[in-house]
This record gives sequence, C-alpha cells and structure tokens, in this order.
Amino acid sequence: MRFSRVFLIVMDSVGIGEQPDAPKFKDEGANTLGHIAERVENFSLPNLAKLGLGNIAPLRNVPIAEQPAAHYGKMQEISMGKDTSTGHWEIMGLHVSTPFNTYPDGFPAALISEFEERIGRKVLGNKVASGTDILDELGPEHMKTGAIIVYTSADSVFQIAAHEEIVPLQELYRICEIARELTLRDEYAVTRVIARPFVGEPGNFTRTSNRHDYSVKPFAPTVMNELQAAGLSSIALGKISDIYAEEGITKSIRTKDNMDGVDQLLGTIKETFTGLSFVNLVDFDAKYGHRRDPQGYGQALMEFDARIPEILGALKEDDLLVITADHGNDPVHHGTDHTREYVPLLVFHKGIETGTDLGIRETFADLGATIADNFGVPSPAIGKSFLSRV
Repeated sequence: MRFSRVFLIVMDSVGIGEQPDAPKFKDEGANTLGHIAERVENFSLPNLAKLGLGNIAPLRNVPIAEQPAAHYGKMQEISMGKDTSTGHWEIMGLHVSTPFNTYPDGFPAALISEFEERIGRKVLGNKVASGTDILDELGPEHMKTGAIIVYTSADSVFQIAAHEEIVPLQELYRICEIARELTLRDEYAVTRVIARPFVGEPGNFTRTSNRHDYSVKPFAPTVMNELQAAGLSSIALGKISDIYAEEGITKSIRTKDNMDGVDQLLGTIKETFTGLSFVNLVDFDAKYGHRRDPQGYGQALMEFDARIPEILGALKEDDLLVITADHGNDPVHHGTDHTREYVPLLVFHKGIETGTDLGIRETFADLGATIADNFGVPSPAIGKSFLSRV
C-alpha cells in the first residue's frame, strides 16, 4: 500500500473540452473550463495552475507550469451517458453500456396517475424544464393548491419540487420514496428521483440545501464495495452516498455547498483512517452550469482554487489527493444540460518533485483501478491503473 489514504475531489461538471464522440451527444464545441476562462474577466486559478491544470489544455489566464506540483492529464468517458450517476459509476469501475431512460416529453400518464393516487396530491408540470424556471412558472400555483411540481431534464431524473412551508421536508421525502418505488419498474427505469425543496415568495424562490437523491443501486460492485469488504474506510461527502445508493459507503456526511464540502473534506483529513474520502462539489453544476451562468461558475472556481493551499497543507506524507470531474456542463453551450467532455485529472502527493503527464486516460475507470491497485483490492473489470506513474 503506497498511500494509506486517498482523497478524491469531484468538481461536478468541470469539463475540459469536447470528447471525440461529442457530436453523438450534440455537444460539438463544448468546453466548460475553456469558455469560462474566456468569458470571465480577471479569471485566475493560480493554485490549480501550479498543480498543472494549464498543462492539460490551453486556458486563458491559467499558465502552463514549468514544474507542475502534481501529475496531470485528462480522462475520457466511455459509458453511454453524460450524467452524474454514469460519470461517478465509471470512476469507480462500472461501464454503463446502455443509456438510462430519459423522458423528453414528460413521464407516461399511467405513471403520473398512479403517483398522484399514492401521494394524495396532484402533479404540476411533468415536462422537461430548468429547475429555477419551473419554480417561477409553477411555484405560485403550487403554494395555492399544494400540488407538487414534477419535472425532468436530459438526464434520467424524476425531480420533485415543493416549498418547505407547503410540504414539510419529511413529507417531501416520503413522496420521493414512493416515486422511487414506482420508477424502479422496468417499464420506467429512472436512474434518480430527486427531492428539490425550496423557500421564498413568488418571484424570489430559492432552492435549499435539503436536496436528497434517491438513486438506483449500481448494477455491480464498485471499487468502494471492494474497499468496504476489505475492512477499509470509504467515506462519502456531499451527494456521493446518494449517487451510489449508499453502496460501499462506511460513513456519510452531507454538505450544504462547495465550501462546506471542502470543510468536511478537511475534517476527514484530520481523522485517522485507512481508505478513501470522496467528495462531490455540486455547486459548479447545480448553481451555475445548468443555469448557464459563466460568471457565477468562474467565481465558484476561483473560490475553490483559494482553498487548495489549505487542502495541500493538511495532507500527510502518505496521502494521495486526486482532483477530477464527472462530465461537463458548459455554461455558454446551447440548452441547459450536461456536455460530453474530457475531465481534468490532477494527482498530488508530497513526494512529487515535478509532476508528469499522465496523458489521456481511456476511461474514467482508470482512476478506480488506480485506487484499487493502491489498496490491494480486486480491480474493476475496466480501467488501467496508473499507480506506478505517480
């Protein structure tokens, strides 16, 4: 075991340029980081640049490091999807060869009818929509009638929005559990049911941090299952536990936002354990990517960059830090959905004198294979370890 602990940060949706198969996903020209760097005045990521972010791909105001502090590269997704579950599952060794069901025309009438009967409320919406736009459109009616808002996106998601003063959180979660039960049926096969609570008044609604995801279970054991089976820690921060339906998780800590996610990660660095600590920083995607807000996205990246020295300083000599992403979500691309992109790969430990180029990894699963290799647990069916190169 070279490293006693691995700390994995997924910057949700921080892609670094279109993959060769982007045209199949109608994502030609997508480049999340590249377009943010072009659009945001005074954009600067000095600490990620020192690690080697600018060595992966040309980025305005992110210079190439002559002696990068981390090994660097980018990873390609091979699974047939560009959503959160697909990306995270592939990172931990699963190849999603069949795309999850999506509902561009809304959910079937039979499903909605049974759902309404089971929950004792009517449904508003039932269409593809932006999470913020649909609150503006249907939030007032929801507050008057108590009917819940159901919507979807280009991903395989059944999203349920309700005002916390109209539908208490525990009631919303109960409603979501019913939706989860119904949508697990083969004829529907929805990947995630998502509780989307919000507060505020018409014209000024705000989604809260009480979101909860109800994911299908991974179809095979992941690297985290192998860590757990070997008696090692597999700590999930943020929405990681939800994404894997609590499979292979030894400890779970929820987070409120990106900065809380970094705080929780730092908290685990101070703990004594052997294994993995895995955090998803969701704000990049949820608050800025889907809302097509390059300015907000750029600011969030700079806020994260400012925390990098704190993270590096807390690490021990035998710790490994990996920073990557799960897909793209270019805030200047058409639509409001994820984009098919390479993701950055930065691998740091305190023994690196000068970082080297890890190249283009053929699958996200190379990362999972590397983690498995380090801890001596069974490797996933796909992915090649790059442990010997770090």
